[in-house]
Amino acid sequence: MANAEQVKSLIKAHINNDQNRFTTLVLQIAAYEAKLGHSEFAFEIRDLIDKSKASKVVKLKPFASDFGDLILEVVPAERKAELIVSEEVTEKIDRILLEYKQSHKLYKYGMTNRRKILLVGVPGTGKTMTASVIAQELKLPLYVILMDKLMTKFMGETGNKLRQIFEVIEEKKGVYFFDEFDTIGGERAKDNDVGEMRRVLNSFLHFIDKDKSDSLILAASNNLSLLDQALFRRFDDIITYSLPSEKEIIKLLTNKLSSFKSTFILEPLVKIALGLSHAEITSACQDAIKDAILRNKTKVEKAKLIKFLEQKRSVYAGKK
Repeated sequence: MANAEQVKSLIKAHINNDQNRFTTLVLQIAAYEAKLGHSEFAFEIRDLIDKSKASKVVKLKPFASDFGDLILEVVPAERKAELIVSEEVTEKIDRILLEYKQSHKLYKYGMTNRRKILLVGVPGTGKTMTASVIAQELKLPLYVILMDKLMTKFMGETGNKLRQIFEVIEEKKGVYFFDEFDTIGGERAKDNDVGEMRRVLNSFLHFIDKDKSDSLILAASNNLSLLDQALFRRFDDIITYSLPSEKEIIKLLTNKLSSFKSTFILEPLVKIALGLSHAEITSACQDAIKDAILRNKTKVEKAKLIKFLEQKRSVYAGKK
């Protein structure tokens, strides 16, 4: 049966609404029971987890019949404690949350809270997760703008869709996330730009200027240099994300392996993980945990984690 530490960890995960950690802990107990020869009990535990996953509400769903091809509602699950980023990024996110929660104080002095935020950084460094965390912390719905559906080949249609989106932003309060914003935010002066793309960007600049809603608008880009300079003054803040530092890597490894406590020291793994994104390190940790579960182990093995980190590094190196 589960020991005292596992029970406490389960209760803590439940209180913190950390479903991923709760599930991992339960599967850890199942693996331990299987190792003791209690196969039937272990199977029952895993079966309960599988049924629980199957019964959960799908996290992605169409926004509405009229906008199902443009906006997707996402149920935010990530908590702020799970977002491992630099102190500067954390401070900026905290400021956004504080200003929103106490916006009434700012209004008394004719000021408004930060609502229009540009997120910039290489893929896998926390931009999408930030949108989810902000929505979760503010208890607001998260709406993702489907950029591939927004862009069309017909003259003027994209601008019309943008207008509809901003009408929804005005009517339905939430966090609206424009991912892959380079699609419409590219520099207008580029020689290879077409007239229609310039019109789309001009439309966005016009709509975001006019927007006075209570919603938060977040736009994410992988490369700041690709964006038109006119965009920057339209946003209340720009948050820049980077690959994790050595300190952040330790935090990330500790956080992701917390439910499968290991005996080895994490510091020597930092050099192997340097240059990987947050998402790649997280994926390597998840692979190592799944490997331990499937082999009925109660702890992650150092050699296995190194293997998965090196696999991510080889893929990353191939992209450079």
